[in-house]
Amino acid sequence: MNTGPAGLDAQPSATTYELGDLVPLAWGGRIRVPHFQRDFRWQSQDVLRLFDSIVKGYPIGNLLLWVRKQKPEEFMLGKLRLTAPAHDESLWVVDGQQRLISLANALSADGHPYKPFNVYYDLSAKEFVETPKLREAHHISLPVLFDLRKLLTWFRTDGIAASEYFDEAERVATALRQYKVPAYLVRQDDRDALTDIFDRMNNYGRRLNRAEIFSALYSGEEQGADERLTLAKISDNVADRTGFGSIDTGTVLASVLARRGSDPMRDIRVEFSLAGRRTQPEFPDEDQLTAYTQGEEALVRAVEFLIREAGVPHISLLPYRAQLVTLTRFFAHFPQPQPNNIRLLRRLFWRLSLVGPMVFKGSFTLFSRTLGAKIHPGDEEGSLHAMLDTISDAGPVIPSVERFRTNEAMTKVILSAWWSLDPRSVTTGEILDSRSLDAVLDQDRTAANAAPMIFPRLRDARRKLWPANRLFLPDGGDPVSELPGALARQPLDIDDETWDSVLASHLLDRDVAVLADQNRDAFLAARQERILPQLAAFIGRMAEWDYEDTPSLDALDLDGEFQEFEETDLPAAPETEG
Repeated sequence: MNTGPAGLDAQPSATTYELGDLVPLAWGGRIRVPHFQRDFRWQSQDVLRLFDSIVKGYPIGNLLLWVRKQKPEEFMLGKLRLTAPAHDESLWVVDGQQRLISLANALSADGHPYKPFNVYYDLSAKEFVETPKLREAHHISLPVLFDLRKLLTWFRTDGIAASEYFDEAERVATALRQYKVPAYLVRQDDRDALTDIFDRMNNYGRRLNRAEIFSALYSGEEQGADERLTLAKISDNVADRTGFGSIDTGTVLASVLARRGSDPMRDIRVEFSLAGRRTQPEFPDEDQLTAYTQGEEALVRAVEFLIREAGVPHISLLPYRAQLVTLTRFFAHFPQPQPNNIRLLRRLFWRLSLVGPMVFKGSFTLFSRTLGAKIHPGDEEGSLHAMLDTISDAGPVIPSVERFRTNEAMTKVILSAWWSLDPRSVTTGEILDSRSLDAVLDQDRTAANAAPMIFPRLRDARRKLWPANRLFLPDGGDPVSELPGALARQPLDIDDETWDSVLASHLLDRDVAVLADQNRDAFLAARQERILPQLAAFIGRMAEWDYEDTPSLDALDLDGEFQEFEETDLPAAPETEG
């Protein structure tokens, strides 16, 4: 029997909007995003491709808009804080959210400064680019390009040196404003029918990820949705509190679930219900807000352990997401571990980084389920040793230093080893911190922008992939395009002692550094020889393969061991004169 929504009262009507009309509708508060929608998840390349498609006249897909009455309200659309007036026909986005948010923000002066909406058009190269590091006269921002009056003013002022490109600017501006976007309008009061459409559109062909399904299932009522804690807000909060970077919502969800039970991959549809569960929750009386709030706190403690104890300063250097999920569960039940257990936990983390994929066959699910089941509330020592036992048969491993790719786990291990050297800026000599690293990487998924190539155009493809051809510069202020010269010449305002420290922080000395500008092959060979010993020493300190995983003194039952050792068994105290 079909018990779902009855369907639409009338078929959707088709219409077409020009961007010159559609985007101002969004700015004016007429276009909204229902709170059951997925979070915004596009990256810079997605936004750039969107605008490239528009200017080339390619189709960018239909919009599906829900026409409904709306009371006056303030709300966020991407980075824009907008005021929606009362209206009988506001447009709520059922399909097309990523595109509309990108358009509204990238074309607005208020949204444009924020990544991934910071799009410029290079009039010379005829392509869309992110904010150029060196702004030239032929770089024009999208909010200026989209507005005819601003465009004319720009060519009379800031863009006067780019007057030869006026025709190109006019062509692109016209293409943007007049681009036609097809849309279907649904007039239906039944919210269930709309969420059913949303579910079908995103689960047939373009499936929602697990975190998005979870967020939709537990989205709650429309009223108060903006203030409600969500997986995306937890990610933002943890990033703000720790400087660790943006954790994807899938990992946030797994971490929240791991705190509440040993299997973070369990059925999410009954998470806040006792009915239909195979196992009892560890926090049975907990509501969703408490689960989210406490999950965030445990996640923060896990991240702080990674930064302070394990030497992993940023999410882009974390070898495996399952490690963070396991750590969150551990710190949820043991907020303040014993000092020796912190050391054992660090040992476990680094051993898992090196041998975990072999033991758990590279599976996030197997990794997180197996280790989660070893963490027993109330038994800190036993939980740690049970987790260590899962990899007890694995021997010491040192990653290869023949290949450096920032999206691979072993490269992240190498970068963490370099981080332990306190890398310094080659222009200022300052030690770089995790906050500066976070600022450089922003929403990047890897540390590529913080680890530039010294020689991008090497003929020898093998040497091009060597770690020796990379520097860890988590600042953004160093001259990436001039690294060989920067290494070979000591800046005038840096003294000799500091310069030696700068070079040492990058596994260099003066004799090797000067080769960067003279003999590439000799430079790379000399630096490559220094990388493996430093990596091995770092792993030796962190993984402690040669140490026994003995329990702390606090865990030893000394009272039970000597409970029969009576006071009468003590030798008599000598008599004293007095």
